[in-house]
Amino acid sequence: MIQNDNQATSFLQQPMDQIVDFKKMFKPLFRYKWRILTFSVLVSVLVSFFLLSMTPIFSATSTLLIESEQAKAIKIDEVYGINSGQQEYYLTQFEIIKSRTIAERVFNDLDLINHPTFNQPPSLLSQLKSNLKFVPKEQAGEFNVDENAVKQRLIEGFSKNISVSPVRNTQLVKISYESPDANLAALVSNAIGDTYILSQLEAKSGMTHKANVWLGGRLEELRLKLDESENRLEEFKINNGLIDVEGVTALDAKELESLRDEITLARSRKAQADSFMSVVQRYGATDISRLESLPEVTSHQSIQNVKREVVLVERKVSELEQVYGPKHPKMIAAYAELATVEKNLHRQITRLVQGIEDEAKTAAQKLQDLQTQFNDSKGSYQNLSSIDTDYRRLVREIDTNQQLFESFLARQKETEVTGDFDSPIARFTDRAVVPLLPVKPKKKVLVLLTFFASLVFGGVVVLLLEALNDTVKSNEDVEKLLAQRALGYIPKANKKASFEDINFAFYDKNLPLHSEAVRTIRTSISLMSIGSDLNTIEVTSSVPNEGKTNVSMNLAFAYSTMEKVLLIDADLRKSSLGVRFGLPTYQPGLANLLAKTDSVENCIISDIKPNVDIMPAGAIPLNPQELLSSETFAELLAELKKSYTKIIIDTPPVHAVSDALVISSKCDAVVVVVKSANTRIDAIKMTLAKINQARGKVVGVVLNQFNTKEAKHYNGDYGYYQAYGQDYAIKQDNEKAS
Repeated sequence: MIQNDNQATSFLQQPMDQIVDFKKMFKPLFRYKWRILTFSVLVSVLVSFFLLSMTPIFSATSTLLIESEQAKAIKIDEVYGINSGQQEYYLTQFEIIKSRTIAERVFNDLDLINHPTFNQPPSLLSQLKSNLKFVPKEQAGEFNVDENAVKQRLIEGFSKNISVSPVRNTQLVKISYESPDANLAALVSNAIGDTYILSQLEAKSGMTHKANVWLGGRLEELRLKLDESENRLEEFKINNGLIDVEGVTALDAKELESLRDEITLARSRKAQADSFMSVVQRYGATDISRLESLPEVTSHQSIQNVKREVVLVERKVSELEQVYGPKHPKMIAAYAELATVEKNLHRQITRLVQGIEDEAKTAAQKLQDLQTQFNDSKGSYQNLSSIDTDYRRLVREIDTNQQLFESFLARQKETEVTGDFDSPIARFTDRAVVPLLPVKPKKKVLVLLTFFASLVFGGVVVLLLEALNDTVKSNEDVEKLLAQRALGYIPKANKKASFEDINFAFYDKNLPLHSEAVRTIRTSISLMSIGSDLNTIEVTSSVPNEGKTNVSMNLAFAYSTMEKVLLIDADLRKSSLGVRFGLPTYQPGLANLLAKTDSVENCIISDIKPNVDIMPAGAIPLNPQELLSSETFAELLAELKKSYTKIIIDTPPVHAVSDALVISSKCDAVVVVVKSANTRIDAIKMTLAKINQARGKVVGVVLNQFNTKEAKHYNGDYGYYQAYGQDYAIKQDNEKAS
C-alpha cells in the first residue's frame, strides 16, 4: 500500500505536459469530422456501385460419410494396402477428393467446357487481334495446343472453386462448389461426391483384378517349384539308397557312443597295467618280499587267499612251538606246511606279475583295435551326416514351397470371393440442393465494413498529419511549445477581401472581431509595460510573408485611439509600408534620415490616419545594416520619443537578414509574428534564441492569419472566437429586417 501511495504521489507531482492529453489528441478528429464522414460516405457509395456490378456467387454443399471400416466378405487388407484406423487414411481421402484427377473427370463428364459459365465470349484483345490483318494466323497444330491450354486453364479455375472441409471429430466431409449458376453449383457438388465414390470402386476393382492376375501367375510358378523340389528329394534318396535316414543316423550315433565308452575303459585298464609294470620294473621281478608289499599285489584276490593260508599256518607253528621242540614231528610237519604255503605265495605273486604283464599287452592291443574301429565308424557317420544335411535341406525346401503355395492359393481364393463384392468407400449423408441466396459478395456487410474502415483510415490519416504538423496553430501552442506569452491573434481575412480591406480592417465596422483581437494584443502589451516605459516596439517574424507589416499597422491603429503613434518602416531592403498607405516610392524616409540627406519633417507623413504618423523606408541604401547599427539610429529614436509615446518599428524577418537583431537591442520590446499553421516550431525557436542572444526583450508572440471558424469548431462554440455582443446585434438586425 505504501508503494502504491508513493506511485500515486509521484504521478501527481509530474509536470502536466508529461501526462497524455487525450482530449487534445482527438481534437483533430472533431475538427475534421465532417470531412472524414464525407470521405467515408463517398468510399462506401463507390464500393456499393462496385458491389452492385459484381456477379453474385452461389455455393452448394454436399456431405459425405467416409467409412472407417468397410464391409468385407473376407478380410484382405493386405491386398488393398489400406489401414483405415489411421488418421492419415482420412487425410489421404480428403486430398483425393480435392485432386485434379477428380476435378478433370467431373469437368469432362458434365461437359462444362460448353457451359455458359465457362464458355465466355472472347476478350476485347482477342477480337482486336483477329481483326488485324497483319497479325499471322495460328497454324492448326498451334491451335490444338492453345485449345488444350485453354481447357487446362478452365479446369484449374474450376478446381479452385472446389472446397473440401472435414467436420471435426467425425468421419464426415463437406464438399462445396461456388459458381454464378446456382443449379451448376449443386450439380457439381453432387458430381464430385459421385465421381469420388465411383473412382474408389474402380480403383478397388482394378486392384482386385491385378491381385488375381498376379496371384495366378505366382501360383503356377510356386506349383512348378514345389514339384521340382519333391523330384529332387526322390532322386537324392534313390542315389544314396536311403529308406529311413533318421533311423540310420540314430544307430550310428549309438554305436559311436558305445565305442567311445569301451575305449575309455580299455584305456583305463591299460593305464593300471602299465602303472603296475613300471613298479615291477623298478623293484625287479625277483624281489618277492618287496613285490608282496605293493598295494597292487596285496589287493589281488588270489594273493589275499594265499596270504590268509600263510597267516593260519604261521599261527599254527607259533602255537606248536610253545608246546613242542623244533625236532618234534608235529613241528617238522608244521614247518613243512609253512614252507609249502610260502612257496605257493611266491608262485602266485609270480603268476600275478606275469598275468598283469600279459594283461597290459592285451589291453594295449584291444585299445588299438577299438580306436581303429571308432575311427572307421566315425568316418562312415560323417558321410552319413552330410547326406542327412542334404536330405534335410531338400525337405525344408519342399516345406517352404508347400507353405508358399498354400498361402497364395488361399489368398487367390479370397480375392476371387471378394472380387464381386462392391462395398463403397463413402456414401452421401446429405446431397447438395440448389442454393436460394448467394454467399458472396455480402453487400451489406462489405458496405458497413468499408464505411467503418474508411472512417478509421480517415481518422488515422488526420491524426498522422496532425502529428507530423509541427506548426503553431493556437495560443495554447504558443505557450506550451514556444514557452512564450500569447499576446493574441489576428483573424484570417476573407478570401474575397481586397488588399486595402485587409490593411485597414481595423476601421471596418463590419469586422468587429478583427478590431477586438487587435485591441486584445494592445492590452496584453500594455499590461506588460506596467512599471516600465514601453515606448519603442519592434515587430518582426521568422520568415517572410508571415504578416509582420500588417500586425505593425494594426498595433499602430490600436494605440492611436489612446495616444500619438509613429509607425516606422525599418525594412530597408524590401519595404512595403509606404505602398500600403499609397505613398510614392520617392518619398524620403528612415534611410534618408540615417544617411543625413533629408530632415525629419520631410521624412514623416503626419496624420495619415487619426493619431498615426508614418516614416517610410525611403530610398533603399547599399548598406542598410550599417545604418541601422549606427549611433545615428539610436539618437533618432531618442529624439522621436520626445514627440511620440508609442513608436512601432516594422523590421525584416530574422532568418532573412540580421537587421531585426540589430534593432532589437535598441527597442523596449520585441513582438514576434507567427503565421498560424504555417511556420515550423524549430524556425520560431531559433528566431527567439537569436533575439535573446542579441539582448532583445521579447514580450510575446502574435498569431497572424488565425482561422477563427476552424478554431470555433475545433475548441467548441463558447464565444471565444467572435466579438462580444455580436450575436445580439445580429439578432436585432434580423428583427428589424423582418
